[in-house]
Amino acid sequence: MTASPTVAGGADLADVARSDASLRRFLHGLPGVDQVGADARAAALGTRSIKTTAKEFALDLAIRMVDLTTLEGADTAGKVRALASKAIRPDPTDPSCPPTAAVCVYPDMVATARETLGDSGVHVAAVATAFPSGRASLAIKLADTRDAVAAGADEIDMVIDRGAFLSGRYLQVFEEIVAVKEACGDAHLKVIFETGELQTYDNVRRASWLAMLAGGHFIKTSTGKVQPAATLPVTLVMLEAVRDFREATGQQVGVKPAGGIRTTKDAIKYLVMVNEVCGADWLDPDWFRFGASTLLNDLLMQRSKMRTGRYSGPDYVTLD
Repeated sequence: MTASPTVAGGADLADVARSDASLRRFLHGLPGVDQVGADARAAALGTRSIKTTAKEFALDLAIRMVDLTTLEGADTAGKVRALASKAIRPDPTDPSCPPTAAVCVYPDMVATARETLGDSGVHVAAVATAFPSGRASLAIKLADTRDAVAAGADEIDMVIDRGAFLSGRYLQVFEEIVAVKEACGDAHLKVIFETGELQTYDNVRRASWLAMLAGGHFIKTSTGKVQPAATLPVTLVMLEAVRDFREATGQQVGVKPAGGIRTTKDAIKYLVMVNEVCGADWLDPDWFRFGASTLLNDLLMQRSKMRTGRYSGPDYVTLD
């Protein structure tokens, strides 16, 4: 019989969520994050340059990793249909341009996105569980999730209750993630931390392990509604967590930085970091995503520049 994986001084991962006390001991027993070191390493990785052929690969890979997102109160069915059409064929002038990974919308827009995307292979992601605050009863969160899945969502982006987490009610957060994952059925679950509210890198590491232990398929930085959103140092901490989790358990978990990633230069910095910290296994849309609304346009402009040798005008891409 194979023994359960252990980390943090011999803690048995099968036992850590049996009580608030054991989960707290485990999470607070994780190695602390050197904030100065994390900031310095992220800054150093952000200075790496890549050559032309590698940049061509990086541009197409980044496009394939985009969760093209609209999460506004003014969203309409027409806007979602246009966004979904753009996700399928981001550059209508170039059929070699790959599609994005997903379209991310509110649950009430899932059916519209699903109808437009059809069997294109582009996924429908829905933010659920009282996004962006996460402040609702579990019954409401589960109903929100089930409604989105029933409407055709392939992926659910849930938000944790940051108040519960920061109060040390880790088991409550763990059990909510487990319950939402069950409500997802076959849909994949991305767990959003809202790292701008977690205050410390140690908390980001704890939230990462908590979400992975509860069965999240992805861990995600932010809702995009709170600043700071995604940052390189925070993403570095999360990448280290998924790397260490796979080493301990054999299970691979994805990472999704979201909010504030607007330029090709930014996206390439993240891809370099993924490769350096986790390795090529994570350089795939199944394991790394960008949550973004404006990033795709810059990627398309840079891709066109590499193809034609000149920058296109501002009307080359749509304003989403």
